[in-house]
Amino acid sequence: MGLWNGSAGSLSAEAKGRPPKPGRSVSRGSLADRTRLAALLAELWSQTVLSRLGGRAGSLGYVPVPVPERLLIAPQDLRTGDATLASEIYAGRFAFAGKVMTLEGRTPFELVAPSVEWAEALHGFGWLRHLKAAGTTIARANARALVGDFMRDPGRGRAVAARPDVTARRIISWLTQATFLLQDADHDFYRRFMRSLARQVRQLRRSAADAPDGHPRLLAVTALVFAGLCMSDQARLLKVAQKRLTEELDRQILPDGGPLTRNPGMLIELLLDLLPLRQAFTARNQPAPPALMNAVDRMMPMLRFFRHGDGAFAHFHGMGHTAADQLATILAFDDARGAPVANAPYSGYQRLDARGVMLIADTGPPPPPRASWEAHASCLAFEFSSGRQRIVVNCGVPEVQREVWRQVARSTAAHSTVVIADTSSCRFLQSPQMARLLGAPIISGPKAVEVQRGARNNAVLLRASHDGYAEPFGLVHQRSWRLAMEGGRLDGEDVFRPAQEGAPMPSETFAIRFHLHPTVSVERLDDPHTALLALPNGEAWAFAAPHVPLAVEESVYLAAAGGPRRTSQLVLSGDVARTPRVVWTFVRTREAHGAPPARSFGRG
Repeated sequence: MGLWNGSAGSLSAEAKGRPPKPGRSVSRGSLADRTRLAALLAELWSQTVLSRLGGRAGSLGYVPVPVPERLLIAPQDLRTGDATLASEIYAGRFAFAGKVMTLEGRTPFELVAPSVEWAEALHGFGWLRHLKAAGTTIARANARALVGDFMRDPGRGRAVAARPDVTARRIISWLTQATFLLQDADHDFYRRFMRSLARQVRQLRRSAADAPDGHPRLLAVTALVFAGLCMSDQARLLKVAQKRLTEELDRQILPDGGPLTRNPGMLIELLLDLLPLRQAFTARNQPAPPALMNAVDRMMPMLRFFRHGDGAFAHFHGMGHTAADQLATILAFDDARGAPVANAPYSGYQRLDARGVMLIADTGPPPPPRASWEAHASCLAFEFSSGRQRIVVNCGVPEVQREVWRQVARSTAAHSTVVIADTSSCRFLQSPQMARLLGAPIISGPKAVEVQRGARNNAVLLRASHDGYAEPFGLVHQRSWRLAMEGGRLDGEDVFRPAQEGAPMPSETFAIRFHLHPTVSVERLDDPHTALLALPNGEAWAFAAPHVPLAVEESVYLAAAGGPRRTSQLVLSGDVARTPRVVWTFVRTREAHGAPPARSFGRG
């Protein structure tokens, strides 16, 4: 079945405004799944009790946060402001997360938010940078009035506003825009602003350890360090928050620079805050923590690791559209500018490069359960590009309406890899009762992921296997890639074998999916095993899979800048018992500007 047909949902359902139906998932699960869930709940419960007693691992405990007399510094905001959006805000039109709300005489905080994402953006106050970009007296007065409205009453969205990650973003926004907000402000506003800021920092100090693991928790601790640096009389807060930041960076930024969550986009979001934080220590004439310096140094090369030739990041584990301006800003701080690494074993990724042709593969197990609430079932999925043209992609996640697509986007079928029996290689917690407490973490999936790489016969080789289908189906999936050094050919092989040596091969269906970028045009040939792929720059590739029927099906590219776009996917289907080995090949048949190279489909 295609990802958007039958039990896996359809494009027509999305077009009518309904969420697509998910593929098969595990809600009650096996005994092993229930055991893992029980362990996760026990860990959460014990940490919650310790938090209430003030002894939770990672808790900041009691730290006084006096109302500051003044702000010592205002950190730099690396996110770009848009002055045209300031005019929209002044006119009472608040456009966030794909939704537009008009004030009509009310404050924005009195409105019923059209989505949680819209409320997060409103209460995070990141939009203050647009008013600052306008730089006018009217924009400053508008900004002060809106901040004053929030200080008086957070309104209907107070529950969202109180979340640790939203509180952290708001504190950082207020601090980075403080010079703009407080210039020529009267004494009354200045004091109310300082009191509100101190109150929010106290709230975040108490709730930081309750933030979801991953970026939200790191963001919360980062905001507390910013507060300790920027607000006067906060020596104790800075000392404690700095220690906590060191612990989180050491835990969440892996030795090769990848994040614990395995989401490449987390690197961009973190560096947009950590780079100004590093500068803030310099501005205060204080040494930055070694953990901060080391984490930034490790993360920078990974930015280049995940980039395709067009500058976009590969779509794994929650990565959506790449904000080119933000990435360019971060890369301006990169002094090394060397070639990207090829092997990221701690993060669970591999990269193959050959003369402008690039492949990035997910070769790792899912993140730990508490950090997997947005992780995907994407083991052995890959993306493939030639120069600035992306060819094979994963579906990614959309910029807006993420909740509508989340379950489908996380499934194995939304990735360019093998799906067994229309089932994901990971099992997600689907209990509505648990969702508010835990989200939807991965409770089981690949545990043993074996990886080998090398070079032979003028080609770069990569082989990996995972046991994510061992428990439900008794199968191990092994995938190999062979990229020619001259960059014009990629050979692949998918092998299925019993998880237990000597066990019979089970009879289960498989679908090998290759989701194509929306700019790729597909042409079927009379040969049922071959398709031609045309790229916008005139380059052409042929795809062939001998002995296995090839289908071209509808797909959707969720990570497009303007929202989900229709695209196509190549699908190879069969039964693992009858076809335990499938080989496939991509061959470049035409260069970007003519001069087709002479190539054949025979293995070279």
